[in-house]
Amino acid sequence: MKTLLVTGATGGIGYSICGLLQKKYKIFVIARDKSKVLSLCNEFADIAGYFICDLSKNDQIKRTIQEIADKAIKVDILVNNAGITNDSLFLRMDSDKWKNVIDTNLNSNFMLTSAISKKMIKNRWGRIINITSVIGHIGNYGQANYSASKAGVIGMSKSIALELAKRNITVNCISPGFIETTMTSVLSDEQKKSIIEKIPLGIIGSPDDVAHCVEFLASEKSKYITGQTLHVNGGLAML
Repeated sequence: MKTLLVTGATGGIGYSICGLLQKKYKIFVIARDKSKVLSLCNEFADIAGYFICDLSKNDQIKRTIQEIADKAIKVDILVNNAGITNDSLFLRMDSDKWKNVIDTNLNSNFMLTSAISKKMIKNRWGRIINITSVIGHIGNYGQANYSASKAGVIGMSKSIALELAKRNITVNCISPGFIETTMTSVLSDEQKKSIIEKIPLGIIGSPDDVAHCVEFLASEKSKYITGQTLHVNGGLAML
């Protein structure tokens, strides 16, 4: 059984990934809230282990990478799912809001992928799956930091895909649109209605819609796909 490591495991998409894939892979999770992680592991008893890590903190990421190495965990599939928002109009955005989002969404992705891909190279097999966002393609009011972080992940993924292809390692992105998660639950009914009107399919996406794409990209069925982005947005943006 191959081993899968997923970040941001206690969020809506991470939860769905764990639930869908727990019987198919040996799953380890990374999240920052221990109580939520314990609840997740209690619900999905097949989860093999967890790491508590705030991905905006370089020292915590380095510690987690070392813990993975100390436990001799061979990660075959890395799912960089963790992400945060900290919205503000660009002219009012301070450096802390910018840095926190970039550190969590982009820099942590780089650090984890850099460390884990080295092991994949030795094994000559791997799957790196990065969860980005439609906002990284089209932008959004008040989300210059979030858009930049997700666009950065997409560009980085293409370059890494080129470098790792000959080692039988694929690197792909999944770009969700409007998905029903805790991140979007704070929106008012009026705001949701306005967004849904722009979606050709006329519905909000489910975290399971994203998890099924992860399932595909993690499998041998996707072995000839690399450097690509799968858009899961109901037609909101056709890219």
